[in-house]
Amino acid sequence: MLNRLTDSINFQSEALRLRSERQRLIASNIANADTPGYIAKDFDFSAALRQATGASSSAQSALAQPRLAMATANPGHMNLNGQPAGSRQDPELGYATNSMSSLDNNTVDMDRERANFADNTVRYEATLRFINGSLKTLNTAITGQ
Repeated sequence: MLNRLTDSINFQSEALRLRSERQRLIASNIANADTPGYIAKDFDFSAALRQATGASSSAQSALAQPRLAMATANPGHMNLNGQPAGSRQDPELGYATNSMSSLDNNTVDMDRERANFADNTVRYEATLRFINGSLKTLNTAITGQ
């Protein structure tokens, strides 16, 4: 029962953390727009959120069977830096696709970065509103007002 109440908040808080990380990456790309040889970085938000929450995509989850834990002979097997494989908390960084070439090999496209920054900001605010709404609903249910 309790996990039903917290699942939505946990999901939204994980999304908020990833949005914050993406905002930091976009800001770093913008700050290095004039740095020769700088390669713009980004990550796939939806894939990172699925990885962080342990959820599969909706198409896969409808057909997927329950996941089973992998049996190992030793607890140290199949670990990555002391954590079970697949439980990585930080998103896997990739490189933004280069839309135009530059003489100094800098791959930052300011128009794309500004658009990504604005989009991510709006989604960050929306996630905050979802969390605030959920907490207000829970508070109303607890206090009975």
